[in-house]
Amino acid sequence: MADTAGIQQGSPAIGAAGLVPAAPGAGGTEGSGAAGGSARIAAKKAQLHSSPRPKKLEKLGVYSSCKAEGPCKCNGWKSQNPPPTPPQTDQQTNTVNLQEPCRSCSHTLGDHVTHLEHVSEEEMNRLLGIVLDVEYLYTCVHKEEDADTKQVYFSLFKLLRKSILQMGKPMLEAQETPPFEKPSIEQGVNNFVQYKFSHLPSKERQTIMELAKMFLNQINYWQLETPSQRRQRVPNDDAAGYKANYTRWLCYCNAPQFCDSLPRYETTQIFGRTLLRSVFTVMRKQLLEQARQEKDKLPPEKRTLILTHFPKFLSMLEEEVYSHSSPIWSQDFLVGAAGGQIPIHTVISAPPVVRPIHYSTSPVSVDPSTCGSVSPARKPASALESNPVGEKRKASEPLHHEENKRPRILGDIPMDLINEVMATITDPVAIPETSLLSAHSARDEAARLEERRGVIEFHVIGNSLSQKPNKRILMWLVGLQNVFSHQLPRMPKEYITRLVFDPKHKTLSLIKDGRVIGGICFRMFPSQGFTEIVFCAVTSNEQVKGYGTHLMNHLKEYHIKHEILNFLTYADEYAIGYFKKQGFSKDIKVPKAKYVGYIKDYEGATLMGCELNPSIPYTEFSVIIKKQKEIIKKLIERKQAQIRKVYPGLSCFKDGVRQIPIESIPGIRETGWKPAGKGKELKDPDQLYSTLKNILQHVKSHQNAWPFMEPVKKTEAPGYYQVIRFPMGVPHQDADPTS
Repeated sequence: MADTAGIQQGSPAIGAAGLVPAAPGAGGTEGSGAAGGSARIAAKKAQLHSSPRPKKLEKLGVYSSCKAEGPCKCNGWKSQNPPPTPPQTDQQTNTVNLQEPCRSCSHTLGDHVTHLEHVSEEEMNRLLGIVLDVEYLYTCVHKEEDADTKQVYFSLFKLLRKSILQMGKPMLEAQETPPFEKPSIEQGVNNFVQYKFSHLPSKERQTIMELAKMFLNQINYWQLETPSQRRQRVPNDDAAGYKANYTRWLCYCNAPQFCDSLPRYETTQIFGRTLLRSVFTVMRKQLLEQARQEKDKLPPEKRTLILTHFPKFLSMLEEEVYSHSSPIWSQDFLVGAAGGQIPIHTVISAPPVVRPIHYSTSPVSVDPSTCGSVSPARKPASALESNPVGEKRKASEPLHHEENKRPRILGDIPMDLINEVMATITDPVAIPETSLLSAHSARDEAARLEERRGVIEFHVIGNSLSQKPNKRILMWLVGLQNVFSHQLPRMPKEYITRLVFDPKHKTLSLIKDGRVIGGICFRMFPSQGFTEIVFCAVTSNEQVKGYGTHLMNHLKEYHIKHEILNFLTYADEYAIGYFKKQGFSKDIKVPKAKYVGYIKDYEGATLMGCELNPSIPYTEFSVIIKKQKEIIKKLIERKQAQIRKVYPGLSCFKDGVRQIPIESIPGIRETGWKPAGKGKELKDPDQLYSTLKNILQHVKSHQNAWPFMEPVKKTEAPGYYQVIRFPMGVPHQDADPTS
């Protein structure tokens, strides 16, 4: 049966006047990480603006053509010594030498920046802002997979690059300029409120205006689906018209949210009914569905507004949006003084949202009747949440913003330090790519990269009794049958065929070059809270490439989306190792009464189970762990740099002082040492004795410990005890152990 028939998209945003965050949208993507990316850019710009002028000239020189006499076609100065990775701190940065030659044309840095000699600091800071926007767009171009979006990002990249060379302001060259349709969405909604509700008393009309603000705010932070995604969802739609609006939205509304050197407009102020029609139906459906799912999380005073009045408001607005004779879209519609305008521009203050440049699984149908794809796509947004840029798998998952309310714990790392390190880690220049042949690369890293490049795909497919599957699905099912038969020779082929083509079973298939090279056949038992994994195999000539791990990670993501958090499988002696690596164990968490009689029992096999954590994005798990390791490494390096400082010795003992507090020793606090808290319970003396005894035993067994095992013999070192009167380990009243 079909698992999904469409694409889930959306964008988080704060509702009008802080009423309600946005719900998932009909098209587009969540802005996860966008606020973080925008904040990083702003922080980098502030840091660059405070740099000395020579440093600014060096940065701008990279994007400035050579001005030396003679025909030189160099379009940017290139240093003879590229910056180190990771980049040095400000204290370690070498001074800028304007006489340093360019690696490309051999002319000096000064020859590239002569035009900036008399430029004001304000103008130079403006150009530096464009430089950082260019660098961020360069990253977007290389990490974006959608062809239409990539093309727009590249055009904006060239536009900003040209603005730096010409020292001008970025101006988008287009046949049409905003607004693109009149009346705008904002004006149309204003007209709608006046047309339908002007007769209401003041208090009720104010409620309607709040609902209108809320709706307009949703649209301003709604992430449009890409033209290719829309063609899959609505094949008969006006593809050319939607693509034009999508390009305009990217250039004027979306990209300027993180590249502030571009002019920015609100979606509701420059687009009209055409764009609204393309998103309204699915947007309305998902907004209301999300509101119902999270009704218990809404503030009591807003619950009635959102659950009762908002659906009626949207239904009435929908009639006007799709009506061919509605007067609210007429430019001659006059808004009376009684209704007033909705000052939407005064209430939209949500953080900027942008399409993310990372990828994860999301259902995109291959055939709506028979399968669902889990190949890379943008994640659906969670809405009605307090965190406007948080990325969640779905609304029912735990809200991470609750954790932010916990009290600070003694010893926590300051958030400003964490943010500073994170900015370094997420900078693609600052962290080198791990080689796929490295011992530190994850098992699924190669497979994940191949998936992003489109070399491999993952699809959940299955047979159907209600509808005839298309030819491609049937070919894939036959291919899966062959893979399982070859890789599981002890399993009867008829048995494999029966289960693969059984409508109750589904298979996560791995497709490479249009053919099946592996898969996991499974059966879901939602009422029992688990899924049985029946077959799992990758064809022999494609093994040891991380495909098996990536397959299982996609399967975990798929089941978390469907709220089934337990796997059970019978593993033979050859498969136990694989399943252990994927988090399976013989300790079964599912109660026996839940699975006995449901799953198939195999002779000579071991029952293994795996419990899923809905908070873990499994397909990106190794990437996250890698980043966490880098963060810890950076924090350790910073701490080591602090504690390497050498302090002068203590002189107080020469003055007769016998004892001082530990915390008064210079540098002791910098190492992380803290005095024991008052009222703390003392350690168990037996446990302490055992620990110290174990440490002493390790010290004694060290290969270099032999000089300290026995006291120094007087015969071997005459006069030793005249110098060392009280040696360690020897009682003071008998300092000479040989006497």
